[in-house]
Amino acid sequence: MPQDKPSRRTPKPDAFEPFADDASVRTIGALSFENGTDRIALHGSLDLTRDKAGLAQARLLRDTLEAIVKVLEAGDLPEAVAEAPDAAPKSVPNPFA
Repeated sequence: MPQDKPSRRTPKPDAFEPFADDASVRTIGALSFENGTDRIALHGSLDLTRDKAGLAQARLLRDTLEAIVKVLEAGDLPEAVAEAPDAAPKSVPNPFA
């Protein structure tokens, strides 16, 4: 019987390349880093406990943030990322009618 459930395993620090794609996600505890080519969205929460598991999560959090900062520092950055215009809502037929 494995000691960790698959959902609790922490990914290797090199598995997440900041700003490399619009699909990858790194999850630490219940905190998710959703990768994007122009932004990284953070969702959820993270409890850093004062034990070995908390230390491992804190190190992974540090490594993830350092990787993000490294990519940002290496690039020629604009003052701000252009926001995508909101799409107008579309009307769809009522599937229950």
